[in-house]
Amino acid sequence: MNLKENRWRQRFENFEKAYRQFDLAIQDFDNLSVLEKEGLIQRFEYTLELAWKTLKDYLESEEVLVTFPREVIKSSFHYGLIQDGETWMDMLEKQNLLAHTYDEERFQLAVMKIKDSYYAAITQVYRDLGAKR
Repeated sequence: MNLKENRWRQRFENFEKAYRQFDLAIQDFDNLSVLEKEGLIQRFEYTLELAWKTLKDYLESEEVLVTFPREVIKSSFHYGLIQDGETWMDMLEKQNLLAHTYDEERFQLAVMKIKDSYYAAITQVYRDLGAKR
């Protein structure tokens, strides 16, 4: 196993740990308090971060050189690692805004977007990369 392949597999292990915590929060969504939903946003943020970095490392192990998150998403879509490129681009654009949802209505919209859209996109990548290990 070469260094780049080893690196993406190690990164995937961290992504997997984050994904499992994110998944637990989504599965128990209807029972979450406001404070716990704030925690869900944080879990989403670090799971997204690890997801794109895992994709980056995987692409590099396949000799596809990418640096920035947008490049990673575009290349991942091009190579079939991501099925819903629009949702991934939306996640990247909205990631920083989600951390600053002080308005109750915006907060609720953000949490629902994570639950109804972003979770499925991250799950698809988690499952597909997991099958490549």
